[in-house]
Amino acid sequence: MNYKHLITFIFIFISSIASSQFQNSKNLPFTWKTDTIQHAVPLSEIQIVLPKGSFPTLDNPIFVGKDEGLHMFFPMEPVIAIEINGKAKAYSLNILTMHEIANDVLGGVPILVTYCPLCNSGLVFNRKLTYKGEIHTLEFEASGMLRKSNMIMLDRKTETLWQQLMGNAIVGTFNNAQLAILPSLLISVEDFFERYPEGKILSRKTGFTESEKRYGHNPYTKYDSKTAPLKRFFDNDKVDKRLPVMERIVDIENNGDYKIYSFTSVAKKRVINDTFKSSKVVLFYKSGAVSILDTSDITTSKNVGTVTVFNAILNKQHLIFSKKEGVFIDNETKSKWDITGFCYEGKLKGTQLQIIPHSNHFAFAWLAFNPNSEIYKE
Repeated sequence: MNYKHLITFIFIFISSIASSQFQNSKNLPFTWKTDTIQHAVPLSEIQIVLPKGSFPTLDNPIFVGKDEGLHMFFPMEPVIAIEINGKAKAYSLNILTMHEIANDVLGGVPILVTYCPLCNSGLVFNRKLTYKGEIHTLEFEASGMLRKSNMIMLDRKTETLWQQLMGNAIVGTFNNAQLAILPSLLISVEDFFERYPEGKILSRKTGFTESEKRYGHNPYTKYDSKTAPLKRFFDNDKVDKRLPVMERIVDIENNGDYKIYSFTSVAKKRVINDTFKSSKVVLFYKSGAVSILDTSDITTSKNVGTVTVFNAILNKQHLIFSKKEGVFIDNETKSKWDITGFCYEGKLKGTQLQIIPHSNHFAFAWLAFNPNSEIYKE
């Protein structure tokens, strides 16, 4: 055996030992090519649930415009909405439940749209990564693994494992790398097209026949009404009890510190003007978006509403907001704003509040990864 073959043998041997540390109750074959020697978390925290390739990834997805989109989708159906360089797209959470990941390009930027139904976590990342001085444009898919009930993604280039809820690499070649989170909004189909009439929405005609039959239906019936996450994926003895486990929260970040706001608090006040560290922020709540994790037929699901988060500083002026008769109004100019932070009437008409990067999660999931988060109290 020559030196090169010896090194290869040693690497395979060490990797096989490392891979045996994963939780693998189904004894699934380890077909991942991940460099398990490099890892930022204990491998024993990672659970192999399904074989690699179990989720059909949406690559170069097809989109439709407003007229077809409003006919194709339930108006109160929630979507992840993102705008880049004047172009806007929406991705149905219900469709993403079946696929979990979409690799796409918007406004010239390669984006990664993700959704983990077990944690109700929907985030958008930039697929372009600078790592050790080199630029990589990556494509992703669901790995078939979970950690603390949250989806683990893998990039197809190196099969590094990435934690979806935080966008960080936890095992593999890109160990400890961080994907950039792109500002997005979780809003209803109706609100998306009201704000972006020229926008495009992910078509239900994805080309995956079996998945297409299930769109509009929720495979996790009454999941968000449970009093604990699924115990086969999460140790319920480790649930943080400061908030109800399935309370929906939004998070904001400032220099590595986090603050979270419960939907219950924001819905009660309708508008929250707040300061976190040095940041002046405002949160809007609007009714009119359903849960996709309630009834089997999502058109009959409960109305959980929408929470969005913005920078309250506009043109160096700190705006204070309120909601009167269903309309968001800033106290300084009396201009009117919609749930997306766009001013449609008044002195500031045509201006857009800066979206603070945030996303929706179940409280149990967020606090499992970020237990030191500050929790907003009324």
